[in-house]
Amino acid sequence: MTDDQEQVGLPPGLALAWGLNPATRRRGPKPAHSAERIVEAAIQVADEDGFAGLSMPKIAARLDITPNALYRYVRSKEELLVLLADTGWGPPPQSVRKAATWRAAATGWTHAMIERCRIHPWLLDVPVQAALLTPHRVGWLEVFMDGMADSGLNDQDTFGCALLLDGYARSTARLAHNFSQSENSAAAAAAARFLWRLLEERGFPQAARLMAAMDDVEDEHPPSDVEFGLERILAGIQALITDRNTQPHPTADATDAPG
Repeated sequence: MTDDQEQVGLPPGLALAWGLNPATRRRGPKPAHSAERIVEAAIQVADEDGFAGLSMPKIAARLDITPNALYRYVRSKEELLVLLADTGWGPPPQSVRKAATWRAAATGWTHAMIERCRIHPWLLDVPVQAALLTPHRVGWLEVFMDGMADSGLNDQDTFGCALLLDGYARSTARLAHNFSQSENSAAAAAAARFLWRLLEERGFPQAARLMAAMDDVEDEHPPSDVEFGLERILAGIQALITDRNTQPHPTADATDAPG
């Protein structure tokens, strides 16, 4: 059991996320809520109002308590954000472990991340460091490394691949979210229609063709191909695997040198 001495200097919420260091019990009536209930209410607020609209007063109002009462369960908003992000990500996709190849595992993992961000777009705005070492996020990394086991990459290379795909999933999810907003997609389509002829007249034929193509993109789809970018990253990982497998390894040949 981790004691208070070992928890000194830890990021806010980390020990609580792992089920340690719960809020100190006070004398008096049993608390009407719990940290889990506070997080549940926070997720409801974030789903409705986005990360920018998340506030302690709004969370408290949903629970019909005062904002100060929240601090019986979490020490600070920073601590709450750690729990919020970890709960929002949820358990990792276990199907990644069952994938037939590392490529299938990496593909499934990336798509699962994009889907999770589609369900909770506010995850894209939570500071990354807020939930990097919490149970669910560690679980996502664990299943990724399991799925990549047949690639032959070492742990450091595999972790680097996870960071690369994590960043791609986040940027793709953000683009899709922004484009899915009706006013954003309508404005983009209007801009494309306005610009493509004007650009051609002003001597930008390449950009004009691009704008003409964007005008044909359906509003519910982002102006990029998720699979195109993902395949390029996977091709890069394959090249890394090939490179690692062709690098010379230390052998006993050194003993053949004159002594």
